Amino acid sequence: MKETFYISHGAPKLSIDDSLPARHFLQSFRQTVLSEKPNAILVISGHWETSDPTVNAVVGPTETIYDFYGFPDQMYRLKYPAPGAPELANRVKDLLTGSGLFKRVDVDKKRGLDHGAWVPLMLMYPEADIPVCQLSIQTDEDATYHYNMGKALAPLKDKGVLIIGSGAATHNLRKMDLFGRGVQKWAYEFDNWVKEALLEGRYDDVNDYEKKAPHAKVAHPSPDHFYPLHVAMGAAGENTRGEQVHSSWSYGALSYSSYKFVEKHV
Repeated sequence: MKETFYISHGAPKLSIDDSLPARHFLQSFRQTVLSEKPNAILVISGHWETSDPTVNAVVGPTETIYDFYGFPDQMYRLKYPAPGAPELANRVKDLLTGSGLFKRVDVDKKRGLDHGAWVPLMLMYPEADIPVCQLSIQTDEDATYHYNMGKALAPLKDKGVLIIGSGAATHNLRKMDLFGRGVQKWAYEFDNWVKEALLEGRYDDVNDYEKKAPHAKVAHPSPDHFYPLHVAMGAAGENTRGEQVHSSWSYGALSYSSYKFVEKHV
């Protein structure tokens, strides 16, 4: 597996709302973005925060976690019973521990998949036949910490593991316009800065986004939905650059910008 990905999963209604362009993008993922079927999938979701890196190692079908409230009833009946990936989970722990960067790495043998994982995966791989595990983020750490986490995980690609960071390129729920009257200026400027930095391979700038990106604290009052990008970016390797594979908006402030990280062409 050569590529790693950052997917903006946006709002949970992506699972049922056929009017969202991002839904169609993910449904066509295997035809237009990545035709190679992975042996397993590792998802770093913005919806799992822990004090230390933690990976889930479920034996058998994974539980579908409904970590959202007030949505249509049909969403709570959706299931994504992908097999767990305990062997991959143990390998993730070994790589992180072996890097010497993390004092403690935990394994959770019960936790299922939150909607940051199962919503995009049910669109990308609806058969739910690929083993999946998740890795948590640590919001009390910085972006470089998560970039280094990704670097430690890079060898997984050689084993056919698809590494996906799942979050949102902009994520300020208080700034959303439910009437969708155009993209707000702060959101557009931040999103465009990220795009240009990734396409140019300016990973140091992206790691230092809080100081260098316009409107960083407005775009991400909490870094939970942005740190998965840094993990995917780090796991891609040194000689890589970002390529935008999708761009769309909802509610005037929620960007669905998604990226793959590929080797630079000299």
